[in-house]
Amino acid sequence: MTANTVKQTLAGWGRYPQVAAQVARPDRYVELAQLARGAALARGHGRAYGDAAISASGTTVLMTRLNRFLAFDAASGLLTAEAGVSLDEILQVVMAQGWFLPVTPGTRYVTLGGAVAADVHGKNHHHVGSFSAFVREIELFTAQGALRCSPTENAPIFWATVGGMGMTGLIGEVTLQLKRIPSSDMQVQHRPAANLAAAFALMESAELDDEYTVAWIDCLASGKSLGRSVFMRGHHAEGALSAGPKPAKRKMPFDLPAVALNRYSVKAFNAFYYRWEGRKQQTFRCDMAPFFYPLDGIQNWNRLYGKKGFVQYQFVLPPETAAKGLEAVLTRLSLSGNASFLAVLKRFGAAGSGLLSFPMPGYTLALDLPMRHDTLALLDTLDAVVLDHGGRVYLAKDARLAASSLPRMYPQLDAWRELRSQLDPEGLFVSALGRRLEMC
Repeated sequence: MTANTVKQTLAGWGRYPQVAAQVARPDRYVELAQLARGAALARGHGRAYGDAAISASGTTVLMTRLNRFLAFDAASGLLTAEAGVSLDEILQVVMAQGWFLPVTPGTRYVTLGGAVAADVHGKNHHHVGSFSAFVREIELFTAQGALRCSPTENAPIFWATVGGMGMTGLIGEVTLQLKRIPSSDMQVQHRPAANLAAAFALMESAELDDEYTVAWIDCLASGKSLGRSVFMRGHHAEGALSAGPKPAKRKMPFDLPAVALNRYSVKAFNAFYYRWEGRKQQTFRCDMAPFFYPLDGIQNWNRLYGKKGFVQYQFVLPPETAAKGLEAVLTRLSLSGNASFLAVLKRFGAAGSGLLSFPMPGYTLALDLPMRHDTLALLDTLDAVVLDHGGRVYLAKDARLAASSLPRMYPQLDAWRELRSQLDPEGLFVSALGRRLEMC
């Protein structure tokens, strides 16, 4: 029996673009295998920001009912689960037993399969790398059938699938090595940075280095305050264990009017946030949820940007060009007045082995920009800065990159294309993003 399909309009978390799609929601594993014989693409909770999790011409497979735990060794922390299980569902089971995700993105409402497909990263990348470093095995459904992949078995397919944005097949199962933690709390410290140079100094300080580091940046600051930031560092604290993070109590019940997010309101918020968070220079203890997942505390927070939605733009620059490149990006943002109150800077460590994995050594900046009449043109200018400084954008966040830019950003693109064409010669597993970027 094959899952029934319906027509539905889909969008990523940024709510741009809106795409008409044919959708199926399988309940059983056997249905996933059947869907993989035709044109299909997996979709989890829709937390990719643009059009990455929508099939270009086939069925978009909603994976969230395929969320069963298949095996968990509480002594070793080795977990095997269906790809539709969310990171939140994992945390609800394993945290009370002293385990945590080895790498986590900024939301826990991402599926296990989506975390593999995007090779997600977190605040500890400079120490441990991205999600794929802890994936021990996946089961991949292709048009020819299912196969097991790992760093040692069918390794080329594994490294094409990691970061491959779902276009090598449907991920069915994932085996993940979890991380032992001493408690459910974090030990955290903040430091204000008056400008971008001060932010870099804090992030590169051996004395202030920690298990997790990140910096919030005021994108509307200018002049001598360009790039002013709040540097945040933390590690798992000693203490008692508890269950996973609680559901959000607050919600955004309506779309905020577009006029509410303007240069002046966001500038006022950013000034307040810089002073309020920057004052926390003494170490303090806090729950893990606000440290790792601050926005998950508000249901439907994407409605803050109104009906037109927003674009999240994330890029990485290598160490030798990061300072000048970020200065150029922040200058353009400040002059444009496009109001981003969420801008996060992280330091990356060594690049992984995924052919299309986003991280590379250097610095990455992620920011949210409301959709305005000039937003796409502004991002075109930022693409030019990123390319001129040897960087790349994150495909899991992209909604509008030009196809001509992709080969310059991802040097292993041709190798990925060749391997993907062998796996999928009929071009069945192609996303709207893949079609737009001429990847397949």
